[in-house]
This record gives sequence, C-alpha cells and structure tokens, in this order.
Amino acid sequence: MHNIEPGKTTLDVNEIMQLLPHRYPFLLIDKLIDIKAGESAIGVKCVSYGDQFFQGHFPQKPVMPGVLIIEAMAQAAAAFTSYTENLDVEGKIVLFMGVDKARFRKPVVPGDQLNILVRTVQRRPPVWRFEGDASVDGKRVADATFAAMLAQLPS
Repeated sequence: MHNIEPGKTTLDVNEIMQLLPHRYPFLLIDKLIDIKAGESAIGVKCVSYGDQFFQGHFPQKPVMPGVLIIEAMAQAAAAFTSYTENLDVEGKIVLFMGVDKARFRKPVVPGDQLNILVRTVQRRPPVWRFEGDASVDGKRVADATFAAMLAQLPS
C-alpha cells in the first residue's frame, strides 16, 4: 500500500514511484495533476534532450517515439487508478491488454511539455479501459484508447 495522503489533486514523481514499479530511464511521467477520482487526471512529461531514447531516435532530428507516448499514457492511467482507487499494488503490476485507435498527429521533441489527459472509460477490476489524449501547448499530438489489468507479479 502507498502512504500518499488521500484526496490530493497533484502527485509528484516521488509519489508516482510509490504507485508504479517503473524507474529511470523508463518512468515517463514527471507528475500527475488535476486528479479527479473516478474520472480523469493529467500526466505531465517534461521532454528533454537528455532522455535516453533520443540517442538513437533520431540523433539529427530527435523525436519522441510514438510507442513511448502510448506508454506514458498507460503510466499516467496506472498511477491515477492506483492512487484514486487506493489499490494494493504491493507484489502486483499493471499490464497492457490492448491499444486501439492510436493516432500520432505531431512530433514531440526536446523542450516540449507533454500533457496526457487520461479518462476512465470502463471499470471492471481487475480490468480498466481508458482514453488518452496527449497534447503540447494545447495542441493534440496523439490519442488512443487502451485497456490494462492489475496482475500478480510472478514469483
């Protein structure tokens, strides 16, 4: 169980790490803001040239890979759900079940602040469905619907 105060509308990276097993370089959410229990939250990723994936994608024209934008959506949804539903994440992991209707509309580059609105579409624990909309400066850069489940870690 996490020890984060209930009812917060913003979580920092240290609180997110209590909810998710991801760590650098694969933790793709810097904070969670505008948390509305049972509804939505916004994950924030400050995109930096120092992000490890830019070493190879692409050195002369760095672009955040679309699959990592989708992963950031999933991390935002997992942290939001784990926090607002006070899920016992000890010994468990949130796993992707599927991604539908993913669209990439504009490249995300170093210096961008990626804001990822995640909304709960369906809740049937241990399975949830979400919609994700990623934007930079108020302009949509990607969107997708996806499903995830809370699963026991293999021993």
